[in-house]
Amino acid sequence: MGVVSASSADQKATRDGYGDALHELGAQRSDIVVLDADLSGSTKTNKFAKAFPDRFFNVGVAEQNLVGHAAGLALAGYVPFASSFAMFLSGRAWEVVRNSVVYPFLNVKLVASHGGITVGEDGASHQCIEDFATMRAIPEMVVICPSDYNETKQIIHAIADYKGPVYVRVGRPNLPLIERENYKFEIGKAEVMREGKDVLIIANGVLVNEAMIAAKELEAEGIQATLLNMATIKPIDKEAILKYAKLCGAVVTCEEHNVIGGLGSAVSEFLSEEYPVRVLKLGMKDSFGKSGTWSGLLDYFGLRSKNIVELAKKAVQSK
Repeated sequence: MGVVSASSADQKATRDGYGDALHELGAQRSDIVVLDADLSGSTKTNKFAKAFPDRFFNVGVAEQNLVGHAAGLALAGYVPFASSFAMFLSGRAWEVVRNSVVYPFLNVKLVASHGGITVGEDGASHQCIEDFATMRAIPEMVVICPSDYNETKQIIHAIADYKGPVYVRVGRPNLPLIERENYKFEIGKAEVMREGKDVLIIANGVLVNEAMIAAKELEAEGIQATLLNMATIKPIDKEAILKYAKLCGAVVTCEEHNVIGGLGSAVSEFLSEEYPVRVLKLGMKDSFGKSGTWSGLLDYFGLRSKNIVELAKKAVQSK
């Protein structure tokens, strides 16, 4: 575990990390192809499109067709990255993802932008808070949600080397860069950001930065928290969860997703069988989002560091 801190001065979106990593991969490998559903400016695949136009395919507003084309390219020996908004890629195209990509275990990478309520002003219809649940329910699907720009770049390079279907959610807002020492992303491995004996906090995506702030605030009040960045929701890092659940005796999960079916559910499902312990979940409480600024929505729905602190104290008191 290296030194971990966040830089509020330097901020970038995870979707930009995706676009930049794609551009790097395109220059390194001729088998990388990219598909988009007429949203390349938003998903940040436009940088790849400009540099490698012969390997970029805009299928138009046709997400099911997008996934079908990606499956065909995978069968032809390419490594396709297919992108759209999370609501459409995990929702409208779900059956094609299941039957045309994951069931035959094709080497397709689905990278969904604009996940969660931080889509902001696009409103509830476009704020996908169900994708972790729907994607991880498909057998053999890998599901990932990075914490910042730099981790996103590592993730995109890692999944390009992985043989099999992957779903990655990236986001719209600019987030603080997390300064790490000697961190290397591995599929299925949690990042231990800090260790403590009182409460285990497990977070991913936007909520990792909030959890970092919360852990410092808890430390100031004499509560030592272990913080895991669980970027890979499936396969989840059972070894790390079990180790620190035993050490801490109470768990808090934090995600920009419905509390039903996401990170919190995955943690609870595992611990209920292996080491029953109280798990308190921070996330969307089975409600749709609203239109507003992304930061205002995090405040409105209680997805901030102060809410993590409150839940962590409750978890500690319940031991």
